[in-house]
Order: sequence, then C-alpha cells, then structure tokens
Amino acid sequence: MGMKIYFAGSIRAGRQDQELYGQLINHLRQYGAVLTEHVGSPALGWRGDDGPSDQWIYQRDMAWLTEADLVVAEVSVPSLGVGYELGRAEALGKEVLCLYREQADRRLSAMVSGNPQFQVVAYATLLEATHAIDQFCCSQSMERSG
Repeated sequence: MGMKIYFAGSIRAGRQDQELYGQLINHLRQYGAVLTEHVGSPALGWRGDDGPSDQWIYQRDMAWLTEADLVVAEVSVPSLGVGYELGRAEALGKEVLCLYREQADRRLSAMVSGNPQFQVVAYATLLEATHAIDQFCCSQSMERSG
C-alpha cells in the first residue's frame, strides 16, 4: 500500500508554476496517492474555484492534511495558504519536504528555511527536484516499513 501524500503549491497567490506542480505530482504518484492532485491541474485558475465555498475547501484540505503520511510543498511562489498548510503540518507532526527554486530577487522565508522540522531542498531543474522527492519519499517509506 502506497503512502498518502499532501502536495502544497500556490493557487490564489499565483499560478505561474502550475505546469511544474503537475510534473511534481506525476512524479509523486509512484509513491502513493496524491490527495491534492488538483493543485497541478491546468483547469484550476488563480481564483482557486475548486469547491462550493472557502469553508468547504478549508475543511476538505485540513482533513486531507490530517490523513496524509507526508507533505511535499513547492514554496518558490510565496503563498499564505501554503505557509498555513506548512504550519499545520508541523503541528500535526508530519514529515515535510519543501522544494525551493533559488531566485536572485527573492529569498525563502526564514520561517521555512530555518525550521529544523522541515527538509528544505533548493533546486534549479526538474531533475534535481524529482531527485529530492525520491530521497525524501524513499527514506519515509523505509522508516514506515522498518
């Protein structure tokens, strides 16, 4: 049985990385069910209209986060929602991987990069990001089976 994975990426704060999210989610599927695969969907716009109400979306996503075995977040686009999800994941004791593309004009928040409970990996290419996912997911899988 595969793991349940919560993928977090910007929706309302900006959808410029939507295609990348889709590629990362496709890669994550080999390790289990990605509960939030809609985050990578081209049909989902910046308005994030994927539910009947904001309250419904919040309750659904918090239920998925609680159910998830691990969390993978792409944090290159600053997002209040992703930041909130990371804080909740930490409070729930989830294992968290944060993927971040280094950018000359923007630094990652110290609340993420300085958090010892998060594994933060800077990357430049999709291959580097998927390699980080492989290492993270494999180590979590081994911990669960061992």
